[in-house]
Amino acid sequence: MLVNGVSRRLEEIIYQKAKELECDVLALEIMPDHVHLFISCHPLIAPHQIMFRIKGASSRILRKEFPHLLKLPSLWSRSYYCGTAGSVSSETIKKYIANQNSH
Repeated sequence: MLVNGVSRRLEEIIYQKAKELECDVLALEIMPDHVHLFISCHPLIAPHQIMFRIKGASSRILRKEFPHLLKLPSLWSRSYYCGTAGSVSSETIKKYIANQNSH
């Protein structure tokens, strides 16, 4: 479902929400059915709050602007994976995310 105009608009929303949260998007790949996001945020912002804000805003906006998404029971699941960049370099994570589109 995350293709064409939906994908482009989702990218805009993610960057907008990151800016509002005073976070930096370091890498982003939007796949047809999921998203890879590498983001740098202040450590006092809980990861679940970041995801809640990004998923909530993007779901509301996308479903309003793209009515065909209303057929889905929900745009996002409640789940997400969160990890830290401590054990690998930021460059390794950026390369991993960038390579997702080629698979």
